Amino acid sequence: MTLKYLYSLLLCILVSSGAAQAVAQSPGEIVKTTADQVIARLQADREGLKARPEMIYGLVDDLIVPKFDFRSMSMMVLGKNWRTATAAQQAAFTAQFQTLLVRTYTKALLEYSDDKIVYHPEQKDQDSKLVLVKTDIARTGSSKIPINYNLYSKDGEWKVVDVIIDGISLVSTYRGSFAAEIRTKGLDSLIQQLVDKNNLTAINNTQPSSGTR
Repeated sequence: MTLKYLYSLLLCILVSSGAAQAVAQSPGEIVKTTADQVIARLQADREGLKARPEMIYGLVDDLIVPKFDFRSMSMMVLGKNWRTATAAQQAAFTAQFQTLLVRTYTKALLEYSDDKIVYHPEQKDQDSKLVLVKTDIARTGSSKIPINYNLYSKDGEWKVVDVIIDGISLVSTYRGSFAAEIRTKGLDSLIQQLVDKNNLTAINNTQPSSGTR
């Protein structure tokens, strides 16, 4: 099973509708009550998405992108390199990093199947103000896959700042690989590499949103 497929599962789980937010649900409640809605929409649109797969970008931009704090994730991924970057570099990296995540895992979202999602009680970290939402993905004939989410409240909305799949942190993984590139070639080189990769991975050359939210 590939990481790309696993991240497609998290995209299904991490969506929250405006109505759900309006009643001030907890992170765990938001994850649980909205997953079925998203999966139902994917199933209802399956034939249309097969014919026009680029339509998936609209779903992702409308429902998934607003639930992530890409700027905070970018700060965590770059670490000390964020503090030394110019404002223009910070904006460019955040935009390209967002596009990288969307384009890498949107294709896999098209392959989502009827997997069972098991939810566990959320865990609050009083020091960091983060809330950990823990789930397991149960696939027929396969071992369950733990997928956990770190969320925090920003302007009254819960935002995702990291995802941990089977013990592997998305932020930590990118931080390690990006740090090596920055050490050898610099931040501008990394940003250009992301631009080039993003241009190659678009579905039918359709451009999804790369702006920050």
